[in-house]
Amino acid sequence: MAAPGRCPECGSEALVEDSHYAQQQLVCASCGCVLAEGLLTTTYTDEEHLREVAYSQSTGQREQQSRCLQRGIRRVQDLCKVLQLPTVFEETAVSYFRRALQHPSFHLVSLEKKELLGGCCVFVTCRQHNWPLTMGTICSLLYAKQELFASVYLSLQKELELSVPALSLADLVNTHLNSFRLFQHASDVPAQFVEDKEKMVARTMQIVELASETWLVTGRHPVPIVTAAAFLSWQSLQPAARLTCTLARFCKLAGVDLPPPAHLRLKELLEILLRMASQLAWLRVFNLDKKTVVKHIGDLLQHRIFLLKNAFCLEDGEEQGDTAVGKGSPGSAPAAEAAVQEEGCPSEGKRQREGGRRPLLPPCLINPRKRLRTAAPSASDSAITGDEPISDSEIEEYLRGPEEIRAFRKAKAWV
Repeated sequence: MAAPGRCPECGSEALVEDSHYAQQQLVCASCGCVLAEGLLTTTYTDEEHLREVAYSQSTGQREQQSRCLQRGIRRVQDLCKVLQLPTVFEETAVSYFRRALQHPSFHLVSLEKKELLGGCCVFVTCRQHNWPLTMGTICSLLYAKQELFASVYLSLQKELELSVPALSLADLVNTHLNSFRLFQHASDVPAQFVEDKEKMVARTMQIVELASETWLVTGRHPVPIVTAAAFLSWQSLQPAARLTCTLARFCKLAGVDLPPPAHLRLKELLEILLRMASQLAWLRVFNLDKKTVVKHIGDLLQHRIFLLKNAFCLEDGEEQGDTAVGKGSPGSAPAAEAAVQEEGCPSEGKRQREGGRRPLLPPCLINPRKRLRTAAPSASDSAITGDEPISDSEIEEYLRGPEEIRAFRKAKAWV
C-alpha cells in the first residue's frame, strides 16, 4: 500500500511498503531507493541471544554480489552466447572471472581493464579446451585495443597461474576460413569464384606449412599469412578465371578484413614459389612470373621437400660456405674478389646469387632494416691531440732496422 511522504532522491510520492525476506521496507517505486527497513534475525552471534539487526548489517547483504561482479558475469555470459560456446565453457569462464575479482592484483585496476577481464577469461577457457579463437576476434567484439587486452591477459595468466596452450596453425586455418563467404552461392559472388571448402582448406594448410618451413611464420602475426595462403590456394584451384582477381577484391568477396601485412606475406610466398619452380625441369622452359607461377602451385606443393632442398642450402657447415663462395673457373675472378665485390655492392651480390642456391634464412636477415646513421664527428673530436693509442702494426711501420726490431721485442718481453 502507498505511504505518505516524498522520496529524498527523486522527489516522487510513490512510496510503498515491501516485504523483503519477511522484513518490512519502505521503498520508492520510481527509483528503488530504500527509505526505511525493519529488523530481522540473522546467523550472527546475535542470533544466540535472539537479537534483531538491520538487513544492511546482516549476512544477506554480504552475500549479495557487487555490481562490478554482476556486470562482469553478464558480459562473460553474453560473450559466450555470441561465440556459441558450450555451457561448460561458460561455467569455466565465469569461475575464472570470480577468482580474478577476488585476487588483490585486480582490485585497484581501471574500469576499462576490469571490463576486458571477462573477455580474457573467455579467451583462456577456449584455448584450454582447444577451441580455435584468436585474440583479434575477442578484441573486435569488445571494441578493445589488442595491446591493452594482451597486457590484461598476461596478468590474468600470471596471477591465477593458468596453463594456456598455444593455438596450432591447423586450427587457425580452419577457424579463419570458416568465416569466408566463398563456399556457397550468393548474389554478390560470381559463380566461378565459389570454391569447395574442403579443397581450399587442404591446399591453404599446405601453403601455410610451406611458409612455416621457409621462416615466413616465425615472429609474425598468423592472420596475414593465412589470408595470403588462402588467396593463393583459391587462385590455384581455378587459375584461368581467378588470376585477374586481386587480394583486396578476394577479401571483399569473402567478407573478411584485409590485414595490411598480407600484401608483404603474399609477395614473400610468391618469391619462394618462383625459386622452387626454377628447380623443376618441365617449368624451366616457361618464363614464369608471380602471376603465372600460381598455375603450378599444385605441382610445387607435391614435390615441396625436394624442391626446397634444391632451391636453398638447407645443410649447415662447409657445404653452405662452399655454395656461398663457390669455386672460381678459369678466366673468372677469384672467389675472394667476388665476395669483396658483393660486400661493396649489395645489389650486384644479390643479382649474382639469384641464379644459384642461397641459404634458407629468415626474411629479417635477407632484407635487414636500414640502420640509423650515426652522427658525424665534430671538429673537436676529429682533431689530433697526440694522445691517441698506437697499434703494434703502426709501430712496426716505423721500425726499419733489425736492431730496432730486436730492441722492441726485447722491451716488449720485459713488459
